[in-house]
Amino acid sequence: MSLPSDPVILLSYVNTQLRDFYPSIEEMGKTLDFDVDELKSKLCAIGYKYDPDLNRFV
Repeated sequence: MSLPSDPVILLSYVNTQLRDFYPSIEEMGKTLDFDVDELKSKLCAIGYKYDPDLNRFV
């Protein structure tokens, strides 16, 4: 499964997945087989940072 390429759609997708299915971004990355650091970098480029306490990008 590939993640959406548009950063805003990616943000929405990832936060929804984290809210509904995964206890952490690391678990999501392991399950869906993607590089967590690369994802964080893409979302940082549009002003979002992962908050582990909230388990979402804010």
